[in-house]
Amino acid sequence: MSLLRSARFPAIMLLVAAAAGLIIANSPIGHSVQEIQHTYVGIPGVFELSVGHWIADGLLALFFFVVAVELQFELTNGQLNSARKALQPAIAAAGGVIVPIAVYLAFAWGTSSADGWPIPTATDIAFALGVLAVFGRGLPSGVRIFLLALAILDDIVGIIFIAVLFTDGVNIALLAAAAVIVVVFGYLSRKLDTRARAVVIPILLVLAIATWVLVYLSGVHATIAGVALGLAMAQQPALHTRHAMEPWVNVIVLPLFAFSSALVVIPAVSIEELTPAFYGILIALPVGKILGISLFGWISQRVAHDPAMPRLPLADLLAAGALGGIGFTVSLLLSELAFKGNDLLTDEAVLGVLSGSLISVVIAGILVSMRARHYRRRASALTQPGEAEAS
Repeated sequence: MSLLRSARFPAIMLLVAAAAGLIIANSPIGHSVQEIQHTYVGIPGVFELSVGHWIADGLLALFFFVVAVELQFELTNGQLNSARKALQPAIAAAGGVIVPIAVYLAFAWGTSSADGWPIPTATDIAFALGVLAVFGRGLPSGVRIFLLALAILDDIVGIIFIAVLFTDGVNIALLAAAAVIVVVFGYLSRKLDTRARAVVIPILLVLAIATWVLVYLSGVHATIAGVALGLAMAQQPALHTRHAMEPWVNVIVLPLFAFSSALVVIPAVSIEELTPAFYGILIALPVGKILGISLFGWISQRVAHDPAMPRLPLADLLAAGALGGIGFTVSLLLSELAFKGNDLLTDEAVLGVLSGSLISVVIAGILVSMRARHYRRRASALTQPGEAEAS
């Protein structure tokens, strides 16, 4: 079980599953596998989703719950436990949205591709943390926490874009009902250390499922339910729940999500057919994210610096920016929505997301490895005084 809780092994499973999905999607059996992904499962006539949606909207909500619990701890007792500390990744996240939009529009302004400006704003938190885990052995926890908060905020922005720009209408009544249930869920979770525990647990499960269903039916991306429940739950029970769920999320949820998300057919588009949609995404994901996150992150540490919190060096911010450029899943979803009805632009956007995310993975792997090696050398020097003095 300790292997499944480690950072590196689940991350490797995640990346292998993603590679397998991409290879299978572009193989002779790809069509058959995609048909399974599009098969509807559920209660006929009442509530049915495709297998792909059950994974992306249902199982992934469990991952977001686990991540939100960790973020809640950091916001209350950890490294983001003051408004000034929490403001730093928020400002960096703003840069990670604003600059990629500007880069994209520099290519697409005034063309039919301009509607795709939200596409490069997303960060795929699962893949970003996976790359960080594989290459980042020895990095200080502050880098991971910074990226965690940054990626969650980026994902929330992506979800807001989906809800506001690409949803025919959000059902406010259902969303409000979900919010009320989250409040009740949070209140009852504080009763888990009482004698009523045996009764409270099944009620919490029902409330959690009801929240997810209502958020989904409201038109808002259902994974936001996992975030809300993770932030609302009483801290100690939430940490215990996270500990129990973590191995299953690592070995089942994330690999399935990675495999399903990567079942994308690489479109056959000639160089002559490429439009600003492709080039805008290709550049905005790696370059826009690195520039936006590192620049705004650097600014945030000067305008909102907390003396109790060490500043991240610019090199660490650059590494976090590269990780932020792994748009992948949410960016693919935004591509489908932004260019709905235009198959050519959709194909080019998909190709841009895959290419830009892959470039970001490579750059992030290099930068994170360099920073991790730097910190390991420094830690080694500190534990060997003689060696430190010689250097």
